[in-house]
Amino acid sequence: MLKRRIQESIYNWIENRRNALLVDGARQVGKTFIIRECAKEKSISFAEFNLIKMKGLSSGLASISTTRDLVALLSLFSKNKLDKGTFIFIDEVQECPEFVTNIKFLVDEGYFRYILSGSLLGVTLHGISSEPVGYLDTLTMYPLDFEEFLQVYNFGEETKKTLKESYESGSPINEALHKKMMSIFRTYLLVGGMPEAVDSFQSNGNLETVTQIHENIIIQYKKDIAKYEKEENKLMLGTIYDLIPAELNSQSRRFNYQSIKKGIRSEKVEESFLWLENAGVAIATYNAKEPVYPLLISMESTLFKFFLSDVGLLTTMYGRDTKIKIFNNEEELNLGAIYENVVAQELKAHGFDTYYYRSKKLGELDFVVEKGGSILPIEVKSGKTYKKHSALSSVMAVQNYNFEKAYVLSNYNANKENEIYYLPIYMTMFIWKDTNKLPKLEIEGF
Repeated sequence: MLKRRIQESIYNWIENRRNALLVDGARQVGKTFIIRECAKEKSISFAEFNLIKMKGLSSGLASISTTRDLVALLSLFSKNKLDKGTFIFIDEVQECPEFVTNIKFLVDEGYFRYILSGSLLGVTLHGISSEPVGYLDTLTMYPLDFEEFLQVYNFGEETKKTLKESYESGSPINEALHKKMMSIFRTYLLVGGMPEAVDSFQSNGNLETVTQIHENIIIQYKKDIAKYEKEENKLMLGTIYDLIPAELNSQSRRFNYQSIKKGIRSEKVEESFLWLENAGVAIATYNAKEPVYPLLISMESTLFKFFLSDVGLLTTMYGRDTKIKIFNNEEELNLGAIYENVVAQELKAHGFDTYYYRSKKLGELDFVVEKGGSILPIEVKSGKTYKKHSALSSVMAVQNYNFEKAYVLSNYNANKENEIYYLPIYMTMFIWKDTNKLPKLEIEGF
């Protein structure tokens, strides 16, 4: 079984929290499976209800606000007795957003424990009548990141320790180890992090089967678009999703509205981009007018790069010829768009809000993120000239920005020159957002 990092957070909730738990994320990232596994591991009393498969349950739940009414309803759909303390798992809860609103009353009564899960929750639950603040904990699940993918190869802690020391110091690792890691990373570009695809690859190593799984997921995403979004936006949403690979392959990587329809205005399609991002199938990286802390205050919402949520889906959309070239490590293939997508995916899964910086005078940085109370510039290079980075050099020379360091991610072994760390692209797995705790204050009277 593939282990997922989110399991520890679910175990912690089971043991220490009494609020309801909502696990959200895009379709097919493994939410239902991992909740079942956590329940099995902890040997808890568990009753599962799927609002798509169990016809009529969704409409019944819409008005439920007391445990007595809930027991009466769920008993019609459950083969097991629902005792006090049972963990009630409502899957596909996006079919009944009213239940999320009413969960606070059920949590207050304390008869059951509640786990909710589903896809498109960022879309479906947007604007619900009353959010259950203080009654609902939320965890977001993503496709497997590169470090999680490494379990396919029985990746050991000692190897991880060696790589992390190189990441932190900027010193090179053994060249044989570096080449092995790059080979595994290229495989990750082909397989991606969707659990079904990774499971299949782990079982038989068949990339053709993996690609078929990707194609089925893409079809399902498009069905979701058609099912859940407003009628007038369906065609636009599908067009935007299909355009992501081509727009990423443009020189600037920025999404050009005119590619959707000539003369279209940004406000006409803004809701469609937000829909795809909230559904978890795309990642938006916005332009920051200044690379200073906090980045949010200088964000330009009309200038952005739009990435797919999983790099395996992206390489499948680029076609089998591209996959073969990646597999064969053909140097003439430009991997810039694919590399930037996988970095955006890793940063998002590691807690970052992602931005890029573009200046007519200084040039453009691929990513800028907030880390450790300062701004970290990140450049992504897929070719041999990875040490040529005029924009990064220009921005690093601006004294007012006070960058402590910068990362250049490439195909090559680690190296450090002054404040610039040249790191292999796979070391993105070590770039995590720092969680700084606020200080505890003593409250004194007048």
